[in-house]
Amino acid sequence: MQITIQPDRNIDGIIMAPPSKSMAHRAVLCAALAKGTSHIRNLEFSKDIAATLAAAGQLCARVTTGGNDAIVEGLGRFLPVEAPVDCCESGSTLRFLIPLASLTGQEVTFVGRGRLMERPQSVYEALYREQGLRFVQSPSGLTVEGALSSGDYTLAGNVSSQFISGLLFALPLLGGTSTLHLLRPVESRSYIDMTRSVQAAFGVTSRWVDETTLEIPGGQAYRPCDYTVEGDYSQAAFPAVLGAVTGGVTLTGLAEPTLQGDAAILDILRRCGADFSRTEQGIVFRKAPLHGTDIDLADCPDLGPVLMVLGLFCEGQTVIRNAERLRIKESDRIEAMETELRKCGGVLSSAGGTITIEGCAGALHAPDGVLSGHNDHRVVMSLSVLALAAGLRLPIDGAEAITKSWPNFFTAIKPLGAEVEDVG
Repeated sequence: MQITIQPDRNIDGIIMAPPSKSMAHRAVLCAALAKGTSHIRNLEFSKDIAATLAAAGQLCARVTTGGNDAIVEGLGRFLPVEAPVDCCESGSTLRFLIPLASLTGQEVTFVGRGRLMERPQSVYEALYREQGLRFVQSPSGLTVEGALSSGDYTLAGNVSSQFISGLLFALPLLGGTSTLHLLRPVESRSYIDMTRSVQAAFGVTSRWVDETTLEIPGGQAYRPCDYTVEGDYSQAAFPAVLGAVTGGVTLTGLAEPTLQGDAAILDILRRCGADFSRTEQGIVFRKAPLHGTDIDLADCPDLGPVLMVLGLFCEGQTVIRNAERLRIKESDRIEAMETELRKCGGVLSSAGGTITIEGCAGALHAPDGVLSGHNDHRVVMSLSVLALAAGLRLPIDGAEAITKSWPNFFTAIKPLGAEVEDVG
């Protein structure tokens, strides 16, 4: 799908953050593992969440949906797995489910779309091989068989926290106590604690022994509960950056305090000179001059693409560090954003996981051709922010990628002054 996006007036209006995708994945899986009925409220039925709901229904639960809610009836047992589990393009779904698949007593095959099966799973592969279990990955799918054992696990702390969360879901169901030893540096700690917080709501606990060691008691059981998903700071970053550049944006639906690491967007914007405040109406952004700063993405990698757009509107230089993981997402997000932003006059460069962006708002222009969304929801939404912030008419191909995380994104930004034309 190709869309053309531009502002049709000055940016001004109210936008509500969608539900947190990260919290929703976790709540759905905890509910599926609990024997009994849980009510999960405030869901956005993106492709990623749909994949987790479908997988839960295939493995151990009955799932019904209506409105923005899901009723998840955990069966208290694993079902026969008669077909591959389709994770679509959701890395969270795949990595959260791999350890749980080892508890089914069956051979389980996972399949996916896009680059999902190319994304590295070496952490799990090493653990499975150490325990003499089957782990076979190919471009067409990933198959596991055999039961993980409780005990001591050692994992790198600077790879995706999804591996750690996956083990946190499964290990409490084993008979003995397990310990996760995380090698420094430990990145994305906020996502680990988000997993632990959602688990605690469903009656499963773990504890930090020290800064790099997690203890998970065995013999636990998930308990059903009613759970409401809070607003998503990761998705809210797109209108937040727009508001910081143009003013006139009010963001609603964001909890404070929060365990979401992507809440760092507000601190980053403040350090860039953004003028905003929390009011009864929400977070209100006013136009202010912005300047470059130094940004560490170790705990908030999903913010990378839209922060690259932000840097174009900041006077001076913006440096983004610890962004290596952007290269193994739905696209190589560093290369994708560099390619598309340069088409519009952006001045930026990268070396490994460090990105340098020069403020060049006055030089931005519409491209000669069509921008590519690189089959990546965050690239498409970031380019949309560029169009509205710079006042440009930008054609973007592959815009349907937004359905992965925020299907109503284009509808949500129209009241802010966005004109979105679907050109097929």
